[in-house]
Amino acid sequence: MNSSDEYLDSLRSRVGSELAEPVRPGIDWFAKQIAARHGTAVLGVLFYGSCLRKETDEGVLDFWVVVDNYSAAYSNRIHALINPIAPPNVFYIEVEYEGNILRSKYGVISRRAFARGTSLASWHPYVWARFAQPARVLSCRDREARSFFEESISQAVITMVGRLVCHLPDQHGLLRFSLPAFWQEAFRRTYDSERRPEAEEAIRSLYQADEDRYDAAANAALHHLALTGYFDEAIEHPRSFSVKVPPVRLMAQRLRWRSMRAYSRVLGLARLLKTAFTFGDWVPYVLWKLERHTGKKIELTPRQRKHPLVFAWPIILPHLLKRNLR
Repeated sequence: MNSSDEYLDSLRSRVGSELAEPVRPGIDWFAKQIAARHGTAVLGVLFYGSCLRKETDEGVLDFWVVVDNYSAAYSNRIHALINPIAPPNVFYIEVEYEGNILRSKYGVISRRAFARGTSLASWHPYVWARFAQPARVLSCRDREARSFFEESISQAVITMVGRLVCHLPDQHGLLRFSLPAFWQEAFRRTYDSERRPEAEEAIRSLYQADEDRYDAAANAALHHLALTGYFDEAIEHPRSFSVKVPPVRLMAQRLRWRSMRAYSRVLGLARLLKTAFTFGDWVPYVLWKLERHTGKKIELTPRQRKHPLVFAWPIILPHLLKRNLR
């Protein structure tokens, strides 16, 4: 029988290979520009999300910058002071690359907060839900930093599995489920915890983008959790599992998720308010999103661009009320 360390090593090896896979040149260049804004405090820049899945640099690129500490990562002291409140700080930038405009939302988070956010000790899914999905690490500082990312992101997968398997249907503490069913339920619940409802087709597409990867990651995590005592037993079947959890622990896990979901929603509101101070010039981002959704070019006058909160609402607000722009 394999030990829990063997399954953990297998997962880390897979995650390490995944993090090292190449990206499009524009994305690698953009990550370097973002890292340069935060100096020597940067451990590395993580690239993830829809543009990674679609292998494109069109759209809004999602990056996270992991730093040693906030005071060393900013010249703006206010940004450093507010970053520990519901991290990460979120910024928006546009840059020109080879004649095209590249756009990015990126978050800044400390090494300590990232490690805790991917662990089973975390009280919200904001970090582990994102990085249980595929990612790439760019502008990585050194071998020790790369090892940190491999360990933390492997833990994100384990946490996703450990926290959300318990919400699948059970019979007296025995859960029998397919791996596709697990991942889709996990995505559904984590999106819901951030008030980000997704259509079932979108939920399915997340898993279908890399089925073999998700199956292998969940397989290793389930065996590891069982062998370390988190579950009583995990029995592998073709593309499915039977997991045994004592009914009392199962109930406790489900109650914990309810608390985590509520807490995550409160943090989401705090993060949204904080983003108003960090996002930067949000008008180009909103106009670009509206134009993508409506197919119509939206023009603002110089006065509306200069004072959007006062003069641009008659143009922007009707579209925002009709569209879900994240």
